[in-house]
Amino acid sequence: MPHRARARAGLGLALALGSGCSVSEGDDGAGSACGPSEGVVAQVIDGDTIDLASGERVRYLMIDTPESTVEQECWGPEAKAANAMLVSGQTVQLSYDLECEDEFGRLLAYVSVSGQVINEVLVERGHACVLHIPPNGEALVDTYEALEYEAEQLNKGLWSACDPAPCG
Repeated sequence: MPHRARARAGLGLALALGSGCSVSEGDDGAGSACGPSEGVVAQVIDGDTIDLASGERVRYLMIDTPESTVEQECWGPEAKAANAMLVSGQTVQLSYDLECEDEFGRLLAYVSVSGQVINEVLVERGHACVLHIPPNGEALVDTYEALEYEAEQLNKGLWSACDPAPCG
């Protein structure tokens, strides 16, 4: 696949939250033009979607996990469980990119806990695949593809359990 060639470019994790309409310095915590800058996770919907206690539904940017709600895809329940272990009940920080919402009205965000970007963690551990939908993620696509490539090479998570892998 074409992304594997680009994935060799290196991780560049320093770019993780460096673009888009993320919260500016000195923010009072109210958030950006997109939505809140933080919130408490009330419910984990699946491997890449959460509900905040304040009522917002958040879809993680740059990743896709196998389905575990309506249909059960290979590694879907494991991806949901991994996400829940990382964020359930936690106060998460949200950083946004260029487009704030998807066609379903969900906020699109990078989700962090204690400085750890959960979107990246899920890819790195083999629970998620890269899903790049421009214009969001342009500055991070190489980073995420490198994480996916490494997880695949090390047969982490879905890469060892699913044949074929649920990634496109």
